[in-house]
Amino acid sequence: MKITDLLTKETIVLNMSASSKPEAIDELVGQLDRAGKLNDRVDFKQAIEAREQQSTTGIGEGIAIPHAKTSAVKDPAIAFGRSQDGLDYESLDGQPTNLFFMIAASEGANNTHLETLSRLSSFLMDNKFRQQLEQAKTEADVIEAINAKEAEEDDEEETDDQKTGKILAVTACPTGIAHTFMAADKLKATAKEMGVNIKVQTNGSGGIKNRLTHEDIAEADAIIVAADTKVDMESFHGKPVIEVPVAKAIHEPKALINKAVNKDAPVYQGGGSTKDTSDEKGQRKGVYKHLMNGVSNMLPFVVGGGILIAISFFFGIESDNQFAQMLSTIGGDAAFFLLVPVLAGFIAMSIADRPGFAPGMIGGFIAITQTVEGAGNGSGFLGGLIAGFLAGYLTLLIKKWLEGLPAILDGMKTVLFYPVLAIFGTGMIMLLINPALTSVYTALFGFLESMSGSNLALLGLIVGGMMAVDMGGPVNKAAYTFGIAALDAGNYTFIAAAMAGGMVPPLAMGLATTIFKNKFTKQERETGKAAYPLGAFFITEGAIPFAAADPARVIPSMVAGSALTGMLTMLFGIGLRAPHGGIIVAPLVEGGFMQIVLYLVAIIAGAILSAIVVGFLKKDLQKA
Repeated sequence: MKITDLLTKETIVLNMSASSKPEAIDELVGQLDRAGKLNDRVDFKQAIEAREQQSTTGIGEGIAIPHAKTSAVKDPAIAFGRSQDGLDYESLDGQPTNLFFMIAASEGANNTHLETLSRLSSFLMDNKFRQQLEQAKTEADVIEAINAKEAEEDDEEETDDQKTGKILAVTACPTGIAHTFMAADKLKATAKEMGVNIKVQTNGSGGIKNRLTHEDIAEADAIIVAADTKVDMESFHGKPVIEVPVAKAIHEPKALINKAVNKDAPVYQGGGSTKDTSDEKGQRKGVYKHLMNGVSNMLPFVVGGGILIAISFFFGIESDNQFAQMLSTIGGDAAFFLLVPVLAGFIAMSIADRPGFAPGMIGGFIAITQTVEGAGNGSGFLGGLIAGFLAGYLTLLIKKWLEGLPAILDGMKTVLFYPVLAIFGTGMIMLLINPALTSVYTALFGFLESMSGSNLALLGLIVGGMMAVDMGGPVNKAAYTFGIAALDAGNYTFIAAAMAGGMVPPLAMGLATTIFKNKFTKQERETGKAAYPLGAFFITEGAIPFAAADPARVIPSMVAGSALTGMLTMLFGIGLRAPHGGIIVAPLVEGGFMQIVLYLVAIIAGAILSAIVVGFLKKDLQKA
């Protein structure tokens, strides 16, 4: 199928009247609707807007490719729009956008349609082709340019024998329609210019195309994984692997290919290899990735269990209420009991893949159940962290030791040798070191419990401020994880400070865009409206668009307000057993109505401070 079977004169707007992103979307949706391509204009527009909320489809270089696959589409189609002056489409490179391709894929769209749509995405990587579209005087000129480009691609033949090296790549985006294939074709085009052999697997909505074979992987110098979704990398064991967001393959293909050719990447250690060619910075990223794998998989237990425990007290657990006791059993005896084992298990799994999971769980279980006389009941999160990394790296070491076994025993490794040896080794080491870890853990939280006054306020200021430093990044997660560890240890004040501090940035930016309208664009003011509910429900990432656009002014402002909130919650002695939920769990604050009011006062005070500071620092749009 040709692209011009989907893009016709009836779906082309050569001179768009839109001056903003919402207007551009509405104009292109209207063009598709007038051409009879839609079943429901409203539903299709909502699907397009939902995709934009995931991440902007303004990919840079003056191009935007809004797209959606929905039953609201009657016939698969493409609408092309051109804005002579360009407009702000929240493009990744921050530059105005003037070429728009709106892709409408129906629920029943077959692979032929999807491949055609992806081919258009790849064509847009050609500067000459884009110039032809920008200079087209009529709809017929656009059609002619696309047909000529398709003919050129069909006639082109690559001679891989004249190229050097061999690298592989996998590209994937959430919808699997545009960015997946644009990244793939940008990598292929750049590799061709550089004289490098490359094969790219695309994980698109129509399934995996150009799948990498075992022979490909064995011969490859390195592998680039450019994806915003999970990619199965089991077969990449022992190969240098570069993992980046899909947008990076579109905008920095040459740098990625150079790194791959030079094997400047950590060796993927999901298999038996313990080799690591990464530099010190890369190793730190590896440790953080393993830790975050444990934390992210633990969070459902934290959130579900913590809120159920908090609700049990709300219903009167201490008065022998049977329903409250059931909630406490589910949340505390079950969900919260599994926190540390789950944390340890998934840290180990991140390091050593599936063989690491069982020894990690066992190590975490020992950390919380081994009673040490005079020291306490287990080493909690500290023991869980150590158990996870111990189990993971010990499993990798065992895999290394067993590499020399005869091939006939390969089937026995996973089901017998790995679990027995790794569980035994992890369990024995944890039984030996856990008493010392328990003493340290108990002493640490004993010290925290003894803090009061200015020292406690200072700690609250630090925890609250950390929640706003990178808004969901490593620093934020470190503060939140500390709060969870304290919650697990029976201290409910730190998680209250962390959650309150995390609620401030989105609330503050919503407030700032409301008060200081002359300092924000129309699009930013719309984003500010959405930031209110995000902040209220403790989704700190709601402030990221503002921080990314103006980090020097926004981030310090957010840190100031969050730090104030964290300090106030500590000074007020706010305790909260629920580790998530934001405003929903405010009624569960310990101490009654006045403590709830003080908790809200702390949050509002921080949001107001941040809003005022950012409003003071930012310039009026007319003066910027």
